[in-house]
Amino acid sequence: MSEDHGHEKKITIIVNGRKKEVAGKELSYTDIVNLAYDDSPPTGPNIVFAVTYKRGEGNKPEGTLVEGETVKIKEGMIIDVTPTNKS
Repeated sequence: MSEDHGHEKKITIIVNGRKKEVAGKELSYTDIVNLAYDDSPPTGPNIVFAVTYKRGEGNKPEGTLVEGETVKIKEGMIIDVTPTNKS
């Protein structure tokens, strides 16, 4: 008998135009950046990421995310991650 503790249903979201399957009910800013760049995002002292989303969960179906924040996810949510320079 196999134990399946903590197994969560996969949710399909769209990150930078690509389908990604994720588990859980929310993602952090860092999780989303890593999804967008397959765990190897561009780096550098002046690189930051603009994270925007739409078709989100609950009373905040669209918005932006900054480092340190999380967002509740739902099936079909669309997220865009764009590297920008700090200014």
